[in-house]
Amino acid sequence: MSAELILNNAKIVLEHEVILGSVLIRDGRIADISEGLGSGGDDFEGDYLIPGLVELHTDHLEGHYAPRPRVRWNPIAAVLAHDAQIATSGITTVLDALRVGMDEDADMTAEEMRKLGNAIEDSVNQDRLRADHYLHLRCEVSAPDCLASFHHFDGDSRVKLASLMDHAPGQRQFVNLETYAYYYQRKLKLSDHDFNLFCEKRMAQSAENSAPQRKALSDLCRERGIVLASHDDATVAHVEEAIEQGIHVAEFPTTLEAAAASKEAGLAVLMGAPNVVRGGSHSGNVSARELVEHGYLDILSSDYIPFSLIQSAFFMSETVDGIALSDAVRLVTKNPAESIGFDDRGVIEVGKRADLVRVRVDEHIPVVRTVWREGRRVV
Repeated sequence: MSAELILNNAKIVLEHEVILGSVLIRDGRIADISEGLGSGGDDFEGDYLIPGLVELHTDHLEGHYAPRPRVRWNPIAAVLAHDAQIATSGITTVLDALRVGMDEDADMTAEEMRKLGNAIEDSVNQDRLRADHYLHLRCEVSAPDCLASFHHFDGDSRVKLASLMDHAPGQRQFVNLETYAYYYQRKLKLSDHDFNLFCEKRMAQSAENSAPQRKALSDLCRERGIVLASHDDATVAHVEEAIEQGIHVAEFPTTLEAAAASKEAGLAVLMGAPNVVRGGSHSGNVSARELVEHGYLDILSSDYIPFSLIQSAFFMSETVDGIALSDAVRLVTKNPAESIGFDDRGVIEVGKRADLVRVRVDEHIPVVRTVWREGRRVV
């Protein structure tokens, strides 16, 4: 006897339209989609049914493991707390971002990143998790230990994405040194003299390490079938470098120029969902809404607020001219799934995984009511 579930009277957000109808789930897959009112099964009462969200870049796990300076939580407990917030935000597939390469901003070690990776793997094997978890390695190429830290994940099939980033002053996100000072000098509580020494050290590390480690990491990722992402590209030259390195995803371009060049080159352009909701970048870079208006945006990521992913999709459909709900939902489902080679999810379509979310909108905020992963209710 096959396991079946019927979801009735839902506003079903398909790839290019929204219909009122029902979905039949059989053995974890979508078996049928029909239009019109139905009876029996789970009555949605007109709530939305959307595909489970796909998250490519969330830094959220580290905060559960190290909630305060010098405080460390049990890694499995940290993963479970993170997973619960991910799932209740409607995310059914997540790439947990772990840093590789520790600069002075890091309060953790490469060994601790591997420990978190092990906790994820163990939790998957023990069926503790609600969402489907994979890994995204955030490679700080200016840090001296970046390549050595990357090797902690050799042979880990859960690694699906690696981003090459350089947060040294004068680079990428921090071309403007005033912005860098505002972000780091205050955060690290440095005097002007100590901050200048800090900048000199970071710039020297970038000059020595970035180019050779970018080359080595891009070669390794291509050999292992790991999708590569650039990070904070600001110029056409940065985009040209990304193309040479085999980059597929352009994360958080900081200028309209870089986003346009990335889109023209066929890269999938990813921006932060908090940028959409807030109306701009927290570090003063290009607005994600501006990229939407120019047709340059392909993927949204929750970055540091898991709930922002679903919130941004519904927000855009209400506030951005020319963006229907189905268009906005693709940015957080189908497009990110396809960018890393997942062709079995991200859209409500017969034969696809029944990764689904029931949503009711209240006071312009999407309320996640129920979540299914492969037909199994997890929220």
